[in-house]
Amino acid sequence: MSVISASGLARTFTTPRGPVEAVRGIDLTAERGEILGFLGPNGAGKTTTLRMLTTLLAPTGGRASVAGCDLVRDPAEVRRACGYVAQSGGVDPHVSVREELVTQGRLYRLTKRQALARTEELAADLGLTELLDRRTAALSGGQRRRLDLAMGLTHRPQVLFLDEPTTGLDPGSRADLWDLVRRIRTAHGTTVFLTTHYLDEADALADRLVIVDKGVVAAEGTPDALKRAHGGSPDASLQDTFLAITGRRAAVPEDTAPIAV
Repeated sequence: MSVISASGLARTFTTPRGPVEAVRGIDLTAERGEILGFLGPNGAGKTTTLRMLTTLLAPTGGRASVAGCDLVRDPAEVRRACGYVAQSGGVDPHVSVREELVTQGRLYRLTKRQALARTEELAADLGLTELLDRRTAALSGGQRRRLDLAMGLTHRPQVLFLDEPTTGLDPGSRADLWDLVRRIRTAHGTTVFLTTHYLDEADALADRLVIVDKGVVAAEGTPDALKRAHGGSPDASLQDTFLAITGRRAAVPEDTAPIAV
């Protein structure tokens, strides 16, 4: 059974000007241990799909499951099975890294002893040990993203949703985060669902890509297969391949200024 499965997943919003079909029927799957890149131009339905798969938004059509749990019938179990690292992060600037991670563990109903042990384990895995007693407000951009990842992994999720995880990071911090994602997948068999505007990131990380446009899947396959089919050669750039599929270039993130490590 696929760890993520969606069939005809749809979302229509009601507006004063009439209904808006943000997602018109998404079909996709992701297997255990797969890094799935989910790409599309602005307004293609990426964010709406991600919000539905993480139970932040109810679908108005179709169905989907995460880790065998139905989005509509069992949203609490879906939330237990997945970790979510939002684009903007969500740490409290007034507490230490240790306090933030222990609190996250307690929210997932770990005992205090378990939460402390999990904090030490995550800190060692993600290079945060020397930062545990530092206030989160004093972290660099790359350090904050590592903390965001640690918080998303507190409960050992089967699926990790990463929403634009490296926007604004400098090239070295981006490469470090890529390595962390690969290690998480290899060490724990975690399925990673990645949205990004950086096509080099998708090319480097993803085992398979799903490209959406106008609320439906426009193409899917491995990066090399998509390049051959739509770019004319496995040596084609993913940018040119994306353009051939959607007729539009990938959007550049608004926050393009690098954040120092």
